[in-house]
Amino acid sequence: MQLAVGLLIFILTFYLIITEKVPGPVATLLGGLAMALVGIINEHEALNAIGSRLEILLLLVGMMIIVHFVSETGVFQYLAVKIAQVVKGEPFPLLVLLAIITAVFSAFLDNVTTILLVAPISILLATQLKVDPFVYIMTLVMSANIGGLATLIGDPTQLIIGAEGHIGFNDFLVNTAPISIISLVMLLITVYFLYGRKMSVSRDLKARIMELDASRSLKDIKLLQESATIFALVIFGFLMNNFIDRGLAIIALTGAITLILITKREPAEVFKHVEWDTLFFFMGLFMLVQGIEATGLVDLVGDKVLEAADGHLHIAASMVLWVSAAFTSVIGNVANAAMVSKIIHHMVPTFPDGNTMSLWWALSMGSLLGGNITILASATNVVAINTANKSGCKITFMKFMKFGIVIAVQTLVVANIYLFVKYF
Repeated sequence: MQLAVGLLIFILTFYLIITEKVPGPVATLLGGLAMALVGIINEHEALNAIGSRLEILLLLVGMMIIVHFVSETGVFQYLAVKIAQVVKGEPFPLLVLLAIITAVFSAFLDNVTTILLVAPISILLATQLKVDPFVYIMTLVMSANIGGLATLIGDPTQLIIGAEGHIGFNDFLVNTAPISIISLVMLLITVYFLYGRKMSVSRDLKARIMELDASRSLKDIKLLQESATIFALVIFGFLMNNFIDRGLAIIALTGAITLILITKREPAEVFKHVEWDTLFFFMGLFMLVQGIEATGLVDLVGDKVLEAADGHLHIAASMVLWVSAAFTSVIGNVANAAMVSKIIHHMVPTFPDGNTMSLWWALSMGSLLGGNITILASATNVVAINTANKSGCKITFMKFMKFGIVIAVQTLVVANIYLFVKYF
């Protein structure tokens, strides 16, 4: 009975999220609180589900504040225009450079913020060149998801995996950055053969791009210097954390508070730009997953995966990769990472002599690369498509999926091969 009730709450919660009947944060909080109200978990367990992952929430707060300061400077728009001028308005080279810069920014910033800043500029440039904005938007959103795979801070999904698997910043760089780079190359090659060869632009349109004044995008040079310096120091702190052991959340919050001090901003004004809906979404999600774990469903799924793997760790890793991608396409990569993390904890003791870290890397790759399958698979996708729709570039669920599933399957196959070669 408890399993049935817990599963019903879980399904109803994601029905509300997928159909957008209520906002996502309200849906996950309703689901998490329902788990406590029906007695599947008690208050202590519900609060502990949040408290044990406080590092994720505080790290997000710190990075949100820093990214806000950086975005205020207009540096993203400046770079986009400069890139267009570097390639002299050639549409496909422009798309390649935009994709690379989106992936790099997504690796070290919040990829939702990155796509919010880059998407409008890419639509503007595509419109001026009279190129279909659909190709630009889809390539950039996939670049953002792929770039988020490269580091611990590239996507909230990675933060969950890092916390659950006790994995450091440098570990992600060594293990997931290579497949992120390979996946980006595959994306760009595929886009070239599907769309790039057909892109052509008149000289007059290219001339318009060359006439744009990139410097007008820069709004505050002093703030750019200050925020870029602090951001660089925070990233350096992340890289050195294995040696200094101060904690990623502490480093990020220190950078954020330092920026508030040196810019003499009112804290209340700065805190308005913290994405509180995202933080509360996570709080509800953590309680919801704690409830699902308490029902025994996680152990049940873990046992089924182990049964299918038949004692072979490489098969188990492959199943985690593909199951994660499938779950991600329906419930989103953040929820998938939170749930499958529990399944991995259940599986790890079965392989005492194997490299069980491969399971965590499989989850990371499945979640981020699977995030390209549907609009619902990633918050980045939703933001990008909403931006495109507002600009008159209508992208339907099926249109997104037809493009995304080709990229996702290709990159997941390569990720599977990468797992085999690197860890087995």
